[in-house]
Amino acid sequence: MTRIDFHSNVPDKLGYVCRLIRKAYGAGQKIVVHAEPAVLARLDAQLWTFSALDFLPHCGLDSPHAAETPIVLAAALDAVPHHELLINLDTRIPLQFASFERMIEVVGGDADDRAAGRERYRQYRERGYPLAHHDIGQRNPGDAGA
Repeated sequence: MTRIDFHSNVPDKLGYVCRLIRKAYGAGQKIVVHAEPAVLARLDAQLWTFSALDFLPHCGLDSPHAAETPIVLAAALDAVPHHELLINLDTRIPLQFASFERMIEVVGGDADDRAAGRERYRQYRERGYPLAHHDIGQRNPGDAGA
């Protein structure tokens, strides 16, 4: 059963996700990031520039290199090549999330994002998924626990 971690009150979601990806990639995990195409485009650009010291090999799901690339950015999950770690930036529950070992839900601090996150949390809890919650707003801004 997929283990689900909620990281809430995240002030800079894309910067935080870049740090999560760096940590997970450094631990040898394969990662899929799920979001709407516009968000994925911004994340793609930020992954190239957020750290001068780190190279995080990533591509979109439509790339011919997706199967051998450890970090895949995907608006839909039906054909993803990896099923270790899913990072969800969408406000909805990803349809194929249960095919992943672990999922991290990243929830911002604005009211709409928090409300959508609470609804997803409630739905996962009702389905019996193991859940953990991490309030990032109460942590050091440089931390990104994975």
